[in-house]
Amino acid sequence: MTMSGTEGDTYRSYCHGEGEKNTKWRFGAAPNYDTVNKLFEQERTKVWPPGSLEEKVQNLVKTWEMEIFHKTELEDFKSININKYFFSLNGQKPLDMKDLKELGGGYNPQLQTSLPEELRVYNPAKETSESSHTAFTTAFPRGFALEILKVYSGPPEIVYKFRHWGHMEGPFKGHSATGELVEFYGMAIFEVDEDMKIVRVDFFYERGELLGGLLRGPKLDSSALDAASSCPVLRNTG
Repeated sequence: MTMSGTEGDTYRSYCHGEGEKNTKWRFGAAPNYDTVNKLFEQERTKVWPPGSLEEKVQNLVKTWEMEIFHKTELEDFKSININKYFFSLNGQKPLDMKDLKELGGGYNPQLQTSLPEELRVYNPAKETSESSHTAFTTAFPRGFALEILKVYSGPPEIVYKFRHWGHMEGPFKGHSATGELVEFYGMAIFEVDEDMKIVRVDFFYERGELLGGLLRGPKLDSSALDAASSCPVLRNTG
C-alpha cells in the first residue's frame, strides 16, 4: 500500500489544489498552517526521512486532523472512508460520523469525559465546532503542533506514539495566559482500507494532561475576559 503525497502544504494532503476547489470549509476558506508549521519545525524532536513510513504516517494523521476540524461536508473528506469510519477515545464506545457530527466537532470528540458536568472545565456537551475552535486558537495563537514520535506498525493497522504541544499565549476558559509550553503524549491506532482511507481511529491519552496545563494561569476578571475576546489578533487566529 502507498500513502498519498502532499500538495500545497508540506505536511497535509488534500488541503489545497484542484481536488479542493469545491470543498466547503467550516471557517470560509482552506486553513493556513504556515504559523503552526514553523512552530513544528522549530520544536519537533524527530525529522523523518522523506518517503519513510514515519513521514507518511505523519502526513496521514495531520491530514485527518485538518479534515475533521475544517471540512463540513462528508463528500469532501478524502482521508476517511465515511461509510465505515468509527472514532473511539480511551476505549469508550466507538462513534460513527453521525455521532461525531452530533457531538459538535472541533476538540469535542477528543475531550469526551464521564466527569459530572459541574466538574468539567471544558464541557464537550456544551461546546460547538466554532466555540471549540475559538477556545484553542485563542489559547494557542501560534498553533497546536502535532508530532509523530514513533510508528510501531504500518498499514493496514497503523500504531503510533504522538506528541501534541503549543505555547499558551492567550487565555483559556477564564484563565490567563502563562506563556508556558503545554503538551501531552498519547498513543493511537489507525485502521485503513485498501485505498489507504481511515476506517477506524482509537485514541489513548490523558485528557487532564492537556487541560491541566491550560489552567495554570490565575482566573481573569470580567474586564480582562472582555478585552481578550475582542482582541482582533486572537479573534482572527486559525
